[in-house]
Amino acid sequence: MGVNSMILYFLILMSLAKENVVYQKQTEIDFDEIDITGEMIKPQGILSKDKQIVKFNPLIELRTDWDLEMIQSVSEIK
Repeated sequence: MGVNSMILYFLILMSLAKENVVYQKQTEIDFDEIDITGEMIKPQGILSKDKQIVKFNPLIELRTDWDLEMIQSVSEIK
């Protein structure tokens, strides 16, 4: 059985298996009559309210001086 004949066989089966599905135009869900029962469970652990400073690795290194470039620019002007 070749690939083409298998594809043709599959397409014939799919065309025979089609069913018309009819959906409702509107679905209504009533939440008024739902009772939820249970017990409140507190999380295990503690909450720390101390502020911690978060340090990120900068992707760009900020330069603090331009001494070398200033010296080179002066020599280029002369």
